[in-house]
Amino acid sequence: MNAPLNVPLDVLRSLVQAPAWLVGGAVRDRLLGRATSDYDVAVSGDPRTLARALATACRGHPFLLSEGFGAWRVVARDHRWQVDLLPLAGESIEIDLGRRDLTINAIAEPLDGNGFVDPFGGIADLRRRRLAMVSERAFDADALRTMRVARLACELEFEPATSTVAAARSRAPGLAGVAPERIFTELARILSTERAVEGLELMDRLAVTEAVLPELARLGGVEQSPYHHLDVLDHTRAVLAETIALERDPARHLGQHAEAMRRLLAEPLANGLTRAQALRFGALFHDIAKPQTREVNAAGRITFMGHDRQGAETARAALTRLRASERLVDYVAALVRNHLRLGFLVHSMPLSRREVYRYLQACEPVQADVTLLSVADRLATRGRGSDEAIARHLELARQLLGEALAWRRARPRPPVRGDDLARAVGLRPGPELGRLLAELEEASFAGEIQNREQAIERAHERLRAER
Repeated sequence: MNAPLNVPLDVLRSLVQAPAWLVGGAVRDRLLGRATSDYDVAVSGDPRTLARALATACRGHPFLLSEGFGAWRVVARDHRWQVDLLPLAGESIEIDLGRRDLTINAIAEPLDGNGFVDPFGGIADLRRRRLAMVSERAFDADALRTMRVARLACELEFEPATSTVAAARSRAPGLAGVAPERIFTELARILSTERAVEGLELMDRLAVTEAVLPELARLGGVEQSPYHHLDVLDHTRAVLAETIALERDPARHLGQHAEAMRRLLAEPLANGLTRAQALRFGALFHDIAKPQTREVNAAGRITFMGHDRQGAETARAALTRLRASERLVDYVAALVRNHLRLGFLVHSMPLSRREVYRYLQACEPVQADVTLLSVADRLATRGRGSDEAIARHLELARQLLGEALAWRRARPRPPVRGDDLARAVGLRPGPELGRLLAELEEASFAGEIQNREQAIERAHERLRAER
């Protein structure tokens, strides 16, 4: 069951001159047989001296992690591992462990290898796959621990004890005082797991959603049209589930484009997330503005006009509040803003080349990503006439995925350079020349012009018509 200790800890054992213990998640993961490269070590001596000695011995980089707590971190030069050296919190290791959040994180292993210190039954809870609090004071000390219950339940596939859920739920409002960056990190880790949907449901049970993403909580109970079989919140979860399923098995619906999409989704995007993981934020926010845009017209039809545009701004505001990177914010906002476009185009099939161009141009730079999101959205919509609608949507999505992937490989350009065109038609650089180049690019994509001469002739025609 135990995973072996890694090189920095083997070295550390030879350096310590006072009692020291491996603590927290590293012990938990080792007992579960999970690989880890992130270690917390509680020391009864001076963390600074030990950190510098470890850095010298392993050729790592030491730095002060927390002035207030006196914690130090040593990071490997190649970033393969890191060790946090923490002063003992209290007069004994048992007192230190008593201040931790969950019993499975309140186990210590002496660096001398002499058994385990387990005053709260954490090893038994590991065997039972149970998340149980050390005490209710744990959530008072740090409200983020309420959210961590949901994250660990997802990552470890454990179930939280009823008393732990109740205690965490009562302290969840304290998340208002937690640094937004810490909240975002927990949310991203929840969404990145295979059990992300269950994680969101547990966040609701813990009253965490209302505290950190009230926009998401407001989706509950918002009824949709007969073409939907779920309210907006359950539909959002279903879209997330379909997004994860498409990541796992793109060949099921994407045909010949499956492998290319797999490679695309594996690319790093922002905040340490891959495109696949970032796409899950798009699923989470795609209908976020439906509550404020819901209307019932005179015929009794439910509509959500403009929820794509308003949703993009709502997603932008929420992620900015959580201190997500500008790149991730822009990416998710673009997904939300454009997630309806493909569905509207289904009614125009077969598409002209100009219609294909305008779709790709409008969705840039997330053409392939938002096409995949639209597939997940369509698969999760199982109301009236869904089977036929899904079939037509998938047919168009496969076509547009091929076009989007080709666009990423080589973005279309007009067959004439801007400076050349300006001289040929007597224009100076400016908005008019930019509009003309854009028109020529679209005409070239549509196959209406193939070379410089045809492009210049088309430009003269356009200018004559305007004048």
